[in-house]
Amino acid sequence: MSTRITVRDIVKMKGREKIAMVTAYDYAMAKLVDQAGVDVILVGDSVGMVVHGFDTTIPVSMDMMLIHVASVSRARPRALVVADMPFLSYETSVEEAVRNAGLLMKAGADAVKLEGGGEMSDVVRALVRAGIPVMGHIGLTPQRSFLIGGYRRRGLSEKERDRILEDARELERAGVFSIVIEYTAADVAGEVTRELNVPTICIGSGPFCDGQVLVLHDLLGLTEHPPPFAKAYADLRSMIIKAVGEYAKEVKAGVFPEEKHYFYSKKT
Repeated sequence: MSTRITVRDIVKMKGREKIAMVTAYDYAMAKLVDQAGVDVILVGDSVGMVVHGFDTTIPVSMDMMLIHVASVSRARPRALVVADMPFLSYETSVEEAVRNAGLLMKAGADAVKLEGGGEMSDVVRALVRAGIPVMGHIGLTPQRSFLIGGYRRRGLSEKERDRILEDARELERAGVFSIVIEYTAADVAGEVTRELNVPTICIGSGPFCDGQVLVLHDLLGLTEHPPPFAKAYADLRSMIIKAVGEYAKEVKAGVFPEEKHYFYSKKT
């Protein structure tokens, strides 16, 4: 594999090596997760919820995404950097989608991700024609949460299963290099994975995909109310509260700063 992971490298991992993807939204965290050895860094529109405090991803704007993508790209990670296209940055017209995806690439992304199935095929084709690699996203699509009745499990009915399979086929035909499958029945995600030639990356959709993705704040135990499919590998929330609490106590007690933390302009 090359020094920098490319889209081609990710495609070649299907059936050979599981793909590890995680979100990051700034320079410092991008440096850390890259050193940890992930294959893909997703600058997700989940930033709206875990960093900016929105209830959904809907309010996330292109300007917000461009700032976070640029911050992550300045870390110069080995991992592939994929940028989420935010709500209404690609749905209004193919021309608008190409323009906005181009802005994300200019900000430092190696590829973009967009939500939706067959209805997004024309957009995917246009982006690929413009030289922009596209990652698809099916199953639970958070940007359509109001339309589908909230953040609910997908693929439970025969109708939903068939729709998810057909969406995956249409996205592959349109030219995506991989597809995220979110909060979908594991057997359905496995069926999609077996049928496609491009890699699938699961979140809350079982072990049968070609890779997994988690939101970094969920993984680190920073999220107050994480989704049911997330696993916390640390409890940084408690550690941060404890550390900052100790700092506040020392400030109020006059213990911090100690002499080693400051200086005088001359000897007294």
